[in-house]
Amino acid sequence: MTTCGICLQGIFSAKKKYQQEFSTSDFSIDSEFNFGPMRLKQHTMMVLLVFGREDAQSDGFWWAADRAGYKCNIARHAEGALECYLDRHHDVVIIDHRHSKSIDAEALCRSIRATKASKHTIIIAVTKKHAGDKEEPSILPLLNAGFNRRFIENHNVGSCLNELMSIEHGELRAHLKLRACDALFTALDNTSDGIEITSKEHIVQYVNPSYEKMTGYTIEDLLGKNIRDLPKSEKNYPDILDSIHNQIRKGKHWEGTIHTRRKTGENISNLCQVVPVEGPAGKMRHYVTIRKPMSENNEIQNKYKDVEISTDLQNYLPGEYKIFRKGSIDIRSLSSDGIHSGRRRDSLAKIHAMTIEAPITQVINIINSAQENSPLTVVQALDKVLEILRTTELYSPNQPSNDDDQMKKEYVGGLMSTSQVSLRSSHSQTVSPRDETNSFKRRFSGNDVHHQGHRGHTTCSHISNAISHVPSEIQAVIDSEATWDFDVIQLEKVSLKRPLVYLGMKIFRRFGVAEFLGTSETTLRNWFQLIESNYHATNSYHNSTHAADVLQATAYFLDREKVKDIIDQMDQVASLIAAVVHDLDHPGRTNSFLINEGNSLALLYNDTAVLESHHSAMTFQLTGKDDRVNIFKNLERESFQAIRLIIIDMVMATEMTKHFEHLSKFVNCTKIVAKCEEEESLTGISTPDTLSLALSTPENRTLIRRMVIKCADISNPTRPLNLCKDWAIRIANEYFQQTDEEKRLGLPVVMPIFDRKTCSLPKSQTSFYDIFIHDMFDAWDAFCDVPDLMGHLQHNYSYWKDEELKEQERKTEVESIVSDVVGSREQ
Repeated sequence: MTTCGICLQGIFSAKKKYQQEFSTSDFSIDSEFNFGPMRLKQHTMMVLLVFGREDAQSDGFWWAADRAGYKCNIARHAEGALECYLDRHHDVVIIDHRHSKSIDAEALCRSIRATKASKHTIIIAVTKKHAGDKEEPSILPLLNAGFNRRFIENHNVGSCLNELMSIEHGELRAHLKLRACDALFTALDNTSDGIEITSKEHIVQYVNPSYEKMTGYTIEDLLGKNIRDLPKSEKNYPDILDSIHNQIRKGKHWEGTIHTRRKTGENISNLCQVVPVEGPAGKMRHYVTIRKPMSENNEIQNKYKDVEISTDLQNYLPGEYKIFRKGSIDIRSLSSDGIHSGRRRDSLAKIHAMTIEAPITQVINIINSAQENSPLTVVQALDKVLEILRTTELYSPNQPSNDDDQMKKEYVGGLMSTSQVSLRSSHSQTVSPRDETNSFKRRFSGNDVHHQGHRGHTTCSHISNAISHVPSEIQAVIDSEATWDFDVIQLEKVSLKRPLVYLGMKIFRRFGVAEFLGTSETTLRNWFQLIESNYHATNSYHNSTHAADVLQATAYFLDREKVKDIIDQMDQVASLIAAVVHDLDHPGRTNSFLINEGNSLALLYNDTAVLESHHSAMTFQLTGKDDRVNIFKNLERESFQAIRLIIIDMVMATEMTKHFEHLSKFVNCTKIVAKCEEEESLTGISTPDTLSLALSTPENRTLIRRMVIKCADISNPTRPLNLCKDWAIRIANEYFQQTDEEKRLGLPVVMPIFDRKTCSLPKSQTSFYDIFIHDMFDAWDAFCDVPDLMGHLQHNYSYWKDEELKEQERKTEVESIVSDVVGSREQ
């Protein structure tokens, strides 16, 4: 510690005596604390004592400062005090106000306050102690003189120490925060975005220079004014202020495009964000509005480049906003630096300026309105609903989180993800470009026995009429095609792996497809031959036998009474054709594999529904190449376009990433059935016409067609056990081959569960049933009543569960034997 001016006589000897009586310690060191997101550093407090003469009170503050480790100076007269303060800029100045003859405390305080350095200095007046029977004098003269507080004389070191410490942790820290605000306001004043801060009553408290430039209003024009009273742009809806207020009063951010009228009368468009600021008890105390000018305002801004942005609430358009949870502002979107940032802002602004109101927007608006006068618990629940509605994966289930469901997680990830990480593992082996090219050619080469045409696919030039006569052994099998227990595997054997032509002709005749299309059976047969030749016979699962199986299941479902009551003949014909072609030219690999490989199809279809897009596109490419196979050539243009759209929609519905979306929508649709059946049971009055009419809307017919092909596509678990087991082995083998190739090429392994060395076939089946099959066929059965399928499904699931248990028991037994052998060797 040092003294300024006249030093206290004998201070060092007194200090020595004090240190003998007290254990001193420095409990004041540089410290850090948070001010919102800012990290502030508080240095050791500096104290200036101004006492005209030595007494117990000055000693008390001196020793208190010494004990706390504060830096302390002492001055004996006003001139020395002012000189010392200007040199060191103390945090706290303590002036003796008890003896006016030695120092004019109030005059000295005014002199200090007249300096710029005193803005955040705490000045304390030490006053006399008054008798208890007298009224305490007012502190107002001290406050008017510039003092922050007073200290009634008390020379006890502990009292002085408590006073200094309370200042350090109270007022001094508050002043440090105010100093930090200077930096924040400097940032606001120099940003190119317009900033406006209002009270909860929308009274303007601050606008920055950019705001002034954009609107033409100066800060003097606006301070203390209600922002709602400013002239409004006629381009905005008149009730927009209420719409905005309903959002921000819930503590939610608002973002959208608004139109502002400048002081000179021009209208400008801005991309704005309104951010509520919470105060005590969670109540909104301020609203901060950030505004970015859109590109069409450049001309006006150049004309008025000495003026800035307005962010008044009344300019926001209803139905054109994004609601953010607290703290969700993307700082990058607020940046005004860079050309790319500006372009992105312009694009976003155009999107927000659109007046298109989608159904989901209507739903969100209804929920927002319902929240306005609802209890807090209801508001919170609806907030959760809104969060769910805003996700992009509304129909995707949450993946299992426990380790026991690893196979289910990998199933969902492998079959429902649009892509995997495309980077190769660092430990993967190197594969030459020639190997990858050969691999691609093998997968898309078609059947080995077929003649190859353009792009490696069979063309119509080699179609024969050899199958116009159906052999008796084939006829014997296809005679039962209308039953669910139809054995397509047997048909594959007797037809020498050409089941699709024979079964297809039989089913198409039954449904009158040739007559509806106005084509000949010869053309139809040629078409079947062409389509079947472009299925890969080398695939263990995705081959023409699978297509025939799906066709037979589709025909079976089209024969159900409820389905027949709703869909017309065009739906039936389109559904049968879609079933035939739904996996055309399938390479025996999943979409994720093709995406990870960088396959040309993935590049062509932008990694989205790659195979499904390819199947449907190739269908119409092959069919339209030659009149001898063009089954659509005699349709009118409108009829062709209509049936083409249905076929494409149904093929695209087989993509597994949309599985739960299609299922959920179908379940909502079929609630009509449940409601009608309930009314029938209560009233005893049957209303089949009403039910058919309700379900026959275009939207519901689309959902039913999608479910027809989806259920047919993965109906193997509902077939008799012998067929179910055969299909399970086939799909596992195909996945095994994909895993082998992924490892060989160094690609990410899409479904690690299908490693031929470690895979549990029973577990893979039960997991598939649990994730995809049970819910879908429960819904399908509730709609069109398929008890045969549900019986097989229950039986097959029990079989796989038993096999899974037996496999686990064998594994446990082997582990026990190995453990015993290892233990005996160690002994």
